Amino acid sequence: MLIKIHSAAPVGIEAVPVTIEVHSVPGFDFTLVGLPDNAVKESHERILAALTVNGLETLRRSYTINMAPADIKKEGAAFDLPLAVGMLAGAEKLKTKELSNYMIMGELSLDGSLQPIRGALPIALCARKEGFKGLILPAANADEAAVVDGLEVYGLNDLMDVIHFLNGEPKDELNPDDKFEPTHIDTQALFDELAFPADLDFSDVRGQFKVRRAVEIAAAGGHNMIMVGPPGAGKSMIAKRIPSILPPLTLEEALETTKIHSIAGLTNKRQGARGSLIVQRPFRSPHHTITDVALVGGGTNPHPGEISLAHNGVLFLDELPEYKRSALEVMRQPLEDRKITVSRAKDTVEYPASFMLVAAMNPCPCGHYGENNPAHPCTCTPAQVHRYLSKISGPLLDRIDIQCEIEAVPYDQLRDTQPGESSAAMRERVLKARAIQNERFKHSRLVHCNAMMNSKMVRQYCALDEECDKLLEFTMAKLGLSARAYDRILKVARTIADIEGAPNIQKNHLLEAISYRSLDRSTWAG
Repeated sequence: MLIKIHSAAPVGIEAVPVTIEVHSVPGFDFTLVGLPDNAVKESHERILAALTVNGLETLRRSYTINMAPADIKKEGAAFDLPLAVGMLAGAEKLKTKELSNYMIMGELSLDGSLQPIRGALPIALCARKEGFKGLILPAANADEAAVVDGLEVYGLNDLMDVIHFLNGEPKDELNPDDKFEPTHIDTQALFDELAFPADLDFSDVRGQFKVRRAVEIAAAGGHNMIMVGPPGAGKSMIAKRIPSILPPLTLEEALETTKIHSIAGLTNKRQGARGSLIVQRPFRSPHHTITDVALVGGGTNPHPGEISLAHNGVLFLDELPEYKRSALEVMRQPLEDRKITVSRAKDTVEYPASFMLVAAMNPCPCGHYGENNPAHPCTCTPAQVHRYLSKISGPLLDRIDIQCEIEAVPYDQLRDTQPGESSAAMRERVLKARAIQNERFKHSRLVHCNAMMNSKMVRQYCALDEECDKLLEFTMAKLGLSARAYDRILKVARTIADIEGAPNIQKNHLLEAISYRSLDRSTWAG
């Protein structure tokens, strides 16, 4: 007897359909083919235990199971449920009438209960794309998958629920009217409900007007930035408040962001039972001990790294020189391409990585280099300062649009009881600038803000008059800036002009943009 069960395998941040073919004859054998990993191979033992606990012995059958297509590796325990359903159908203990209408995924405990899986949202999108009537998966993943319109999502608790559902039976034999119902979620209403304001607000920040201005420009244009200053100046405090002034996620961006977190298995750890849809821009702040693979993604079984988890949001790297140089250098290509490609001998997966990099660091190991404060004199030798700063390569620094120094907050500003400018006020200006950019790039599918412009767009939208052109030429020669720095200065100048509502880049816009590339590079690595 041949049975076909439909499931899916995550590949990158998408899912591809997998057909599980079960051939059953009398006997005592079990053969599983189709490139399963060890976790899938071990499913046989989990399934047998779950069937036995629930009084569903199938040991007197021989099963040959093929997971097609065979060139896609099947990973994880999420195939337990479709394999179990196929074995039950092959043993004629399950009706097969509805099997072709549903995609089935779920991990089995030894008692038959269903455990949550990774990638529920991409799997649901795959099921809709392939034209299935519905998706059967663990109850813990139902809310996440149900945000996909046009698909019936049944979140079930255990193997017996699945059997009753596929056999057309009620949940409880004693209550015939207690039928299984799909999970219904109004995606737009949930999106609006969860889109609450950020808890952190720029009104908490005292002073630091220059840095606040730089942060506003970075948010308005989606630019990368770095803050260099002494300990306790407020670098981390400011960085954590950047999401509060960024434009809200669109529903499309929210779904894309949720897909990445779903593949990483993080959606069920957020915001409670109905918070699987991510509506706040991500803010990722990994510790400086992070490995190269954890930062960019990959591994034996590839998974998204921190740069992909920060997609559509902010990646904050505090104490930047403390990160391994190898980990920082692998970010150079994603910063340019806004994606990361993980290549293995038999497969290649691609993860999106369009994030805003915000970095913070001290100017030297002790943190007080260049600070005019007798109470905290710098104790570092020139060689120590050079070695410390050399951990940040020139090519990486060149990819950071806005580079600003931050000073310690004076005491009179610390004791000021009046709140600073709120995030709402700053966000209003950011949104106005982004509205201009949305209109500018409305015909481009890949470019949404000034920082994403390619060289052709820079020439088109960042034209300079003769005076500004000579000023930039002088600056490039004096500071020894690269062609990449030239483009990035123009992008920042374009954003400053957008904030002020100016149609063209003017001299004051260009001068301010240049000021954000004027860190003293005499001690930095080339």
